[in-house]
Amino acid sequence: MKKVMCFGTFDLLHLGHLNYFQQAKKHGDYLIVIIARDKTKQMQKKEIIFSEKERLELVKNLQIVDEAVLGYPDNHFRVIEEKRPDVIFLGYDHKVDEKVLAKKLQELGLKPKILRAKPFKVGKHKSTLLREKVIKGY
Repeated sequence: MKKVMCFGTFDLLHLGHLNYFQQAKKHGDYLIVIIARDKTKQMQKKEIIFSEKERLELVKNLQIVDEAVLGYPDNHFRVIEEKRPDVIFLGYDHKVDEKVLAKKLQELGLKPKILRAKPFKVGKHKSTLLREKVIKGY
């Protein structure tokens, strides 16, 4: 079984997130989604609407997702070491350098393929844009 892992906050779940999961699932048989912790978002000074438990519950109940778990705020690589995915699928806007990530994973004895999603209707389905619309009341 080929495991694919993707990451995100998934606050205000929308069609862009579903498209991300669909793209990821094409690269394997089993999709693991890692949900960012509230503590991580607070450290990044990012506002969230739904708690980590609520976001986890929403993502867990999506038919395309085989497994959803909370990440570790103190060590973002721990969940990768535990789940040992064959593919790490990054969001198109994920601020991670693939070469740096590959090197760090190799140091941990892991060699998953690292892929990046293609954008999906960026001007419409982007969490930051949707959040602004919700706050302004459209």
